[in-house]
Amino acid sequence: MIRIDDAVITAQTLEGRLAGERQVEIGLGSKLTPSAQDLLRVQGVEIVRREAGGQAPPTATLAPAPAPAVPRAAGRQAFAGIFCPSIVLLDSHNRINHAEMERYINWLIEAGVHGLYPNGSTGEFARLSQEERQDVVRLVCEVNKGRVPVLTGASEANLRDVLKMAEYYASLGVDAIALMPPYYYEISTESLFEYFAEIAEESPLDILLCNIPQFTQELSIDLLERLLPYDLIFGTKDSSRDLPRLLNTMNCLRQQRPDYVVMTGCEELVFPSVLMGASGGTIATSGIVPEVIVELYEKAKSGDIERARELQYRILDLINLMLLGVNFPEGFKTGVAARGFDVGPARASSSASEQEYLIKLEAQINCVLADMGYPVQGPRACPATNLPPIVGR
Repeated sequence: MIRIDDAVITAQTLEGRLAGERQVEIGLGSKLTPSAQDLLRVQGVEIVRREAGGQAPPTATLAPAPAPAVPRAAGRQAFAGIFCPSIVLLDSHNRINHAEMERYINWLIEAGVHGLYPNGSTGEFARLSQEERQDVVRLVCEVNKGRVPVLTGASEANLRDVLKMAEYYASLGVDAIALMPPYYYEISTESLFEYFAEIAEESPLDILLCNIPQFTQELSIDLLERLLPYDLIFGTKDSSRDLPRLLNTMNCLRQQRPDYVVMTGCEELVFPSVLMGASGGTIATSGIVPEVIVELYEKAKSGDIERARELQYRILDLINLMLLGVNFPEGFKTGVAARGFDVGPARASSSASEQEYLIKLEAQINCVLADMGYPVQGPRACPATNLPPIVGR
């Protein structure tokens, strides 16, 4: 019999350690993930639960121990500031371009983003295979080397796949996962509660819930409030573009959990949301002008109202260009290309008119970047402006 005292025991934890054992002893406080339970069942290994030096119970069970009243927070870091929901760069064969991704990730970190957010909507997670999503996160963690927190999207169409991916991401050193409702089928609010509650009871990682009603089911504030007792659910990211809802979320949930993290997912709302107490944001434009978005957050946080207001207004032209006229997130990828990165081909099909628009969009984005004070090499299609640069001031 071998004994394993890890706080969270995954299939990866067990691999190579069973070596023909017929029993494994684990502490009462250890949590067995579903993949670990499945592996033990397949190999016919009996589980014995007891405290160190204690008497083994007469019978063993494969069910995980009951969750404590206040579940363990798995090494939670303070999630505050600007987390970049990075795009995925592809090569000419439509495969992940590892070398260019490494250059891009290093550039984002050196530009000052406070965290990385792979496999979000901007990262086209739904257009990647599970293996590709795992590859993206592995690459991010290897390049990051612990310099900034990593929040990764782990949304899947079913609960078991979410937990499987969470276990893999935990093995890479990811700090937390971001979850939206399971997509395609709409389910009741009560079923949504059970879905997130079960994940919170079994996940090896902390959880940030995502409200993005333009892509999937809305998470009501009532539902978020019901999930407050699950400590692993440490916050929410709101991409609804609805400032009153964001303010009501903070006001309601922080009365019960003052440390509850609330982030905005909308460029247009960084200044007002941070001014009203938001923790920060997952801001796609930080993948194009990270210096500007980070300064916007920091000035709003420090109370430099005039500078924060100036920066907030100056990014509106850029975000409006990238959101309109093309499939999401092709406008953002065009913006990243304008900063000197090879983004590769699109994963989604696009019409001839959209492809024509993207060519014009490049020149328009170059104009906005030049107005901001960035050096621009590509074509421009805009009249001269008298706007002062905002970069490097």
